[in-house]
Amino acid sequence: MLTAFVTLVIALFILLTLYLGIKIVRQSEVLVIEKLGKYSRTLNAGLSIIIPYIERVAHRVSILERQLDKQEISVITRDNVEVRLETIVFYRVTDAANSVYRIRNIDDALKNASSSIVRSAAGKLELDELQSSRDAMNEEIATNLGRAAEVWGIEITRTEITDVIIDDETKEAQRQQLNAERTKRATIATAEGDKVSIQLKADADLYEASKQADAVKIKADADAYAVRVKAEADAEQTNLLAKAIANDGKVAVDFEIAKRQVKAVGELASSNNTKTLILPSEMTEVFSSAYAFLENLPKKEK
Repeated sequence: MLTAFVTLVIALFILLTLYLGIKIVRQSEVLVIEKLGKYSRTLNAGLSIIIPYIERVAHRVSILERQLDKQEISVITRDNVEVRLETIVFYRVTDAANSVYRIRNIDDALKNASSSIVRSAAGKLELDELQSSRDAMNEEIATNLGRAAEVWGIEITRTEITDVIIDDETKEAQRQQLNAERTKRATIATAEGDKVSIQLKADADLYEASKQADAVKIKADADAYAVRVKAEADAEQTNLLAKAIANDGKVAVDFEIAKRQVKAVGELASSNNTKTLILPSEMTEVFSSAYAFLENLPKKEK
């Protein structure tokens, strides 16, 4: 009976030893091992063996990414406006030993550190810049908070400013400022439109005046050319007439004049409105000159 009892105790001791010595670590966590009360090592995912009764699992630490609860942080901007920023911080444990031996409460530590860093970052900006520069602020907060949390074995994966909460008075002031800015922009746009319209009209008037001046110049050039051509023709005609007169052509000229005078008298006499025609005595000389010219012409030319 005693032998069976001892055997049972030994078997239970062996099973307990195996249970305490063989550790299977899940993928989502690591085990912090202490040896005689002092940190020994960290076991990662998989099958591991420790020394029973001497080493023990002191902490099971999750290495999954975690999220702090949303917190509202009261800040004062550079233009002395008090607002509240709603922030979220995401982090994960990278050094399990530091996360359990250097800090007691990670979440509280990160909240306090993030509050200080958010206030410092927001104090550098004015209210309008604060609402339009969230990406830059998120990056600055993540960088500074990551440096502070590094000693705790914590990696800050992401920070987000989810909302900027302002009071009703500040909202009304912003609304008035926005309306004033819109009115200003509309006035500027209208003025610029009027300016462009006036400029385009002036350009059109200048273009029209330029084209009219070109037309006047072209017409003047054409008139000058016509006058020049007519003058050249008259000069040529006069030159030919002078040459004809110089070459004993005076008689022919006198005859041409006399012929035109006779033709004019004939047209006047044949008019229906003419009842009595009185000719001056000088007309007989005209007829005599024409007759004398014809008498002096050779028979063939007559």
